[in-house]
Amino acid sequence: MLVLVFAISIAGAKAQFFELPANKKKISVPFKMIRNMVVVKTTIDGKGPYNFIIDSGVGIIIITDPSLADSIGLQSKRLIKLSGLGTGDDFDATVSSGLNFNINGIKGQNLSAAILKKDHFGLSNYAGMSIQGLIGYDFFNGLAVKFNFFDSTMTVARPGYLKEFKRGYKIPITIEEGKPYMQTWVKLADNTEKKAKLIIDLGAGHPLMLENMVKNNTLPQKFIVGNLGVGLTGPVTGLISRVDRIDIGKYSFKNVVTSFTLTDTSKNEPRLVPRDGNLGLGILKRFTLIIDYTNSAMYVKPGNDFGKAFEHDMSGLEYFAAGDDLKAIIINRVEPGSAGDMAGLQRDDAILAINFRPVAEMRIQDIDNMFKSGADRSLILDIFRNNKRYRYIITLKRRI
Repeated sequence: MLVLVFAISIAGAKAQFFELPANKKKISVPFKMIRNMVVVKTTIDGKGPYNFIIDSGVGIIIITDPSLADSIGLQSKRLIKLSGLGTGDDFDATVSSGLNFNINGIKGQNLSAAILKKDHFGLSNYAGMSIQGLIGYDFFNGLAVKFNFFDSTMTVARPGYLKEFKRGYKIPITIEEGKPYMQTWVKLADNTEKKAKLIIDLGAGHPLMLENMVKNNTLPQKFIVGNLGVGLTGPVTGLISRVDRIDIGKYSFKNVVTSFTLTDTSKNEPRLVPRDGNLGLGILKRFTLIIDYTNSAMYVKPGNDFGKAFEHDMSGLEYFAAGDDLKAIIINRVEPGSAGDMAGLQRDDAILAINFRPVAEMRIQDIDNMFKSGADRSLILDIFRNNKRYRYIITLKRRI
């Protein structure tokens, strides 16, 4: 399954922020959890609402849907370079300033945003719903944000007005180049323990990504070679395997599905703070958490899914939503030797139904869950290919 990776550096980005109304100490904001992405509604200059991802891995606001600039009438002021994980070169984006965002009463006045000339991410197709962009540092700077993944709400407060968890834990963080970092220990599959500096990355769907570890350490014994996701500068290639353990404060997770980059990120991103990887929502969502940039702290308290085993896709299929209503599901990659490959599925096949349930009635997240619901489970897929309808049985296979 494709995992989106956003670790973005922006030359010349200027610090700005959101703030609460003068008469409010905190505001609750509902969000949708879509394929391990936190999606909120915002207006821009009174128009909208639009769907944006809350992503601590980005600095300046990024508008990924170029058509939004035309519909709102945004004026481009200057050209900037965007860089991030990936194998390609930096590319140009334009900056529009003086924008006014409103997320359920939390206002960002006179903000700047980078507008992509082309939608390099295809976020709407990935999420199965319309997505217009990403909001990062501007939202977290100056506010404390609590995420409750059980009821899909954010509580946004002035620093000091969110109560610390009685049975939680405070983890020191640093804010460097507009991104939150933490120090931790990771135990690899060969029992080697490594100290790791990780971005706390709400925009990354995976549990854990480690960079340059394969180059500096032995290869994991059991792994999948494939695309880890897409960054601003193209595909992120690497391995998907497991680490024996990662510590998050006083809590530990074992047998964690982990992405290992093969791209040398130290060469690709010389301007970024040196780091060893990022901690994604695959782990973070197992906590109720508070991120507080002002006090350089993250507070974590185990949630309902804390002890749940980490599972990876068992189908070997990558797919996206298509069509005007984003209800069609199209396969765009079949991992060689995977369950999907063994069943006879092909790239460009359209999935019509799974176990006789039309995919048009399902969220793309529901499809993800079905494809990692258990090794040796068989699913019936109705497929449309070359103007004909076919039926296949796929038997899921745990690959790592």
